[in-house]
Amino acid sequence: MGIRILTAADVRVALPMPKAIDAMRHAYSQLSADKVVMPSRQHISTDKGVTLIMPAFLPEGSEFGIKVVSVHDENPKHNLPRITATVLVLDPTTGETKAIMDGASLTAIRTGAGGGVAADMLARPNASTVGLFGAGVQARVQMQAVMVVRDIQQVKLISRTQSSAELLADEISRWTEAPDINIVSTPREVVEDADIVLCATTSGTPLFDGNDLQPGTHITAVGTFVPEKREVDTTTIRRANRIVVDSREDCLAEAGDLIIPNAEIHAEIGEIINGNKPGRQSDDEITFFKSVGVAVQDAVAASVVLKEAENKGLGSVVEMS
Repeated sequence: MGIRILTAADVRVALPMPKAIDAMRHAYSQLSADKVVMPSRQHISTDKGVTLIMPAFLPEGSEFGIKVVSVHDENPKHNLPRITATVLVLDPTTGETKAIMDGASLTAIRTGAGGGVAADMLARPNASTVGLFGAGVQARVQMQAVMVVRDIQQVKLISRTQSSAELLADEISRWTEAPDINIVSTPREVVEDADIVLCATTSGTPLFDGNDLQPGTHITAVGTFVPEKREVDTTTIRRANRIVVDSREDCLAEAGDLIIPNAEIHAEIGEIINGNKPGRQSDDEITFFKSVGVAVQDAVAASVVLKEAENKGLGSVVEMS
């Protein structure tokens, strides 16, 4: 039995953002149509960290994957990443492992792509200005995804550290069809004229005053995934005409952005994709998308990566028997 081993570089080649957005549209659609097998993620505490096990199976497309994610807060002291992840692709017929791939890069891309799907379904068609909170990996991929679905002309960026903001601004400025990008100093400057606001930080407290949002803004928040932390304030949630999530069950259990203000969820994004719930209904509506990440995203993304890797000869195949 041969197992294909795929590095982070292989994953990035095999899963360009447009392809990832299509994959997430499929994943969300199947999830909201109740056509997936997705047990709750399992948490296993170890000596100095926690490991999460996230399996999912989509029968229609035979996509079957398991992600193992470990979070160790002390790792950076030893020059190791705080979060490590690995994804396995299995054959649902035989149970054999078909591939093992880097999970950190896959998670980053699929999360960004999920935000791209939300922006495509919920942001105004003429949205051209982005307010970006954060300058890390997730801020980068969220921007890449939004630029696939909208003609972005201007970005206003703020980050906890000036150096990280400057690094990301410089990178974005060198992208194909790059928008104008400005580093700003206050949260109000980020959101007051933004068509789309992207929240991709580790902040446990709200990033901006919801009163500063203009009518018609779309907000995507992906940075927090625990009940006691949130990136957006109660005012933002109260002003939002439509609150959309990746998974009702998971967001009601994990998303402080929604739990703290006792928010009423309008729809899963998959319900809008499937035509069961309406998306944006007017240019003045404020829409909010919250994602905590679900295992079907990993299973579908990993399946796409493996198919592309087989076509392009990416990675290395190791015989296990």
